[in-house]
Amino acid sequence: MSYSIDDLKTLMARLREPDTGCPWDTRQTYSSIVPHTIEEAYEVADAIERGDYGHLKDELGDLLFQVIFYAQIAREEGRFEFDEVVDNLVRKLVRRHPHVFPAGTLDSRIDPDNRPDEAWIKESWERIKAEERAMMPPAEEEPGRLAGIARTLPAMARAEKLQKRAARHGFDWPDIEPVFDKLHEEIDELKEAWTELQAGTGDADAVEDEMGDLLFVCVNLARFLSVNPEQALKRTNHKFESRFREIERILEREGRSMDDESLDALDAVWQSVKGVEKGSTGT
Repeated sequence: MSYSIDDLKTLMARLREPDTGCPWDTRQTYSSIVPHTIEEAYEVADAIERGDYGHLKDELGDLLFQVIFYAQIAREEGRFEFDEVVDNLVRKLVRRHPHVFPAGTLDSRIDPDNRPDEAWIKESWERIKAEERAMMPPAEEEPGRLAGIARTLPAMARAEKLQKRAARHGFDWPDIEPVFDKLHEEIDELKEAWTELQAGTGDADAVEDEMGDLLFVCVNLARFLSVNPEQALKRTNHKFESRFREIERILEREGRSMDDESLDALDAVWQSVKGVEKGSTGT
């Protein structure tokens, strides 16, 4: 016997029953489960990065449970049903993919010999999304070309989306060279703000502002390099963690304690670990 999506909906409704359901589940609101949703999304990404596809199945289930949870709360409040979520999603994706569903129906098919090119598909996708935004009821935010970019996104991801949206309207660097120049400019301004703070003539807010400007330019640079900044930083985090753990192992084998070593000594081990890495990759 295999359970279905209908069984999952039934389970969720049972969990939320006021008198016989789970006390924890009945207390939850849209807002209270948001942190869990974000955590589950990251756990999906982590399973994919590790290539742990057996675990991925579980994590996708946990993420789906979050969707069912929100839909059940909405059902109780008379806002919408889970089936409406599915219907809305399918209609939206059919509408956004005229290069796959030319007649705007799920059973229509494109002629393989007349398949549009990538440029047309991208332009069509952005145009349809813009039309959808124009038809949506006004959100509780300032209207404009940057409207609709969620403020709850991680800062780096939101910076990238803001930059891409602005670029589509002509507000962008002409090429990568000015971005490198801007990077050096922001580093100098951050140094100046820090120097002023140390001298007692500046303030911490100015340092934070300049640090933010520097990170924003780094995201811009990553965009011009066609590098995902979040993924790049994740790789560096993993690399740092791996090297640091190797330093710990080396010192432990030699009967040394990291806490007793000088920075120069630790850096020497760090460099040796980097050398081994380069040798193993043939670089």
